[in-house]
Amino acid sequence: MKQLTKHTPEGNTNMTTNLIPHYAAFVEDMMLTEGDTRVIENTLGLVGESGEIAEKIKKYFRDGTIDKTNLQKELGDVIFYWFALHGAMGIDPEETIEANMVKLSDRKNRGVLRGSGDNR
Repeated sequence: MKQLTKHTPEGNTNMTTNLIPHYAAFVEDMMLTEGDTRVIENTLGLVGESGEIAEKIKKYFRDGTIDKTNLQKELGDVIFYWFALHGAMGIDPEETIEANMVKLSDRKNRGVLRGSGDNR
């Protein structure tokens, strides 16, 4: 994997890091399951942790407070399972990030960030 170049909101590069491949290797070292069992575990883990974030945000709107430390922990769990699912499916997470940036930039340039549908 190549190094990730961090982009500022203005599009200028200001830092290069190898955090993505390092973290991907870390996640692979943590895996306890293989094959289809791993795909199921990683998918359900991603969905489950996303649900925990949704609960924290619901309580924020309901109660007016949020524990950002616990929210950050849950966001970390989502990142973990996101990377794990990439590994299980043999997909390069950096390519996913780059493709997503291209897709969203294109939508922004065409004025279709808002709306619905995968291919807008």
